[in-house]
Amino acid sequence: MILIDKPYVSDFVKITIEEYNIPVVKTQAALDFGFDNRYNLIEERIAVEKVKTDPNELLLTVSENSIGWIAKNLSFTDLPEKIERFKNKAKFRELTRALNPGYFFKEVSFEKLSNISIEDVPVPFIIKPTTGFFSMGVHKVNGKEDWPETVVAIHNEIHDMQGIYPEEVFNTTSFILEACIEGEEYAVDAYFDSEGEPVILSIFKHLFSSLEDVGDRVYMTTKTIVEENSRPIHDYLQKIGQLTDVRDFPLHMEIRRTEKGTVMPIEINPMRFGGWCTTADVSRFAYGFNQYAFFFDRKKPDWDEILGKMSDDIYSIIVLDNSTGVDNKKIKSFDYDKVLSRFEHPLELRRVDFSKYPVFAFLFTKTRAINFRELNSILTSDLREFIEV
Repeated sequence: MILIDKPYVSDFVKITIEEYNIPVVKTQAALDFGFDNRYNLIEERIAVEKVKTDPNELLLTVSENSIGWIAKNLSFTDLPEKIERFKNKAKFRELTRALNPGYFFKEVSFEKLSNISIEDVPVPFIIKPTTGFFSMGVHKVNGKEDWPETVVAIHNEIHDMQGIYPEEVFNTTSFILEACIEGEEYAVDAYFDSEGEPVILSIFKHLFSSLEDVGDRVYMTTKTIVEENSRPIHDYLQKIGQLTDVRDFPLHMEIRRTEKGTVMPIEINPMRFGGWCTTADVSRFAYGFNQYAFFFDRKKPDWDEILGKMSDDIYSIIVLDNSTGVDNKKIKSFDYDKVLSRFEHPLELRRVDFSKYPVFAFLFTKTRAINFRELNSILTSDLREFIEV
């Protein structure tokens, strides 16, 4: 079954659901997104009964907004508890403490941020909501002298973000302070099969414009990225599986690899692939298969065959978030055509209502390796040239 919820459902997801006759739980959100009698809709009570009858029933969400539905309706299973162990960043750090001994982290309530002493906190460090999404509320603190202004910035951001996402997705009652992890960052879609074995579906490298950048502007995948990272990431996921005993469990993981090649987890987002239907949707362009179908059919990619057919082209997800410094409410328009003109091979542009969300659009592109400059250009842009105030 699949759970539909805000903020976004792609046309590709809808086509996949219809083509493969994947059951859709008939929530109000599903109806609001246009899921009607063309689809295999099942009543919520029947969906609950299916899980009671078959604890191995496959369940996927397209949004963490659905975690609330799972907690409410599937409390008779251990699924809500397993979700919480991944989604709550403090609990996740406790879970992986034995895998990454000596790694510093500390949980602090929002109310105490202004008053805590950070003398015992190694700098630089990262602070972020214990339950968060995107890079909202995430800051890098390079020195103790930066702490007061960081706290002020967090308070301002929390005020601006109120009401955009439910508490299960973005909750600012507590924050986690943790040591910076050096190395290249990657985003991974995967699932644990019925035997608890991890199955990798995609690997994207997360690009940053500077050492201080904590944004989500560009993610890219190539043949080389998958080749060099699939084995160590698979091995780390195996260790996670042994700690949690999760089965038939989809996830989106963010990790860093140190210079020595060690995998260090940033977070694991349960029950979904990349947010806003991104990484899973790009896989069909980059790798030639449908991640959603592979999960529901319990299929595993033949990476040797897939990589053997791949070119050296770069497939990217470009998150056109509002980095302009201008309040969304003051922006009259965004020039989508001008953005598209900057890329040699745009694959798909998904416009977002930027009056509701701090994002203008998501753009999928294909880039020749020799033209990497077009990705670097958008990575370092504040996007002001594309807006009209």
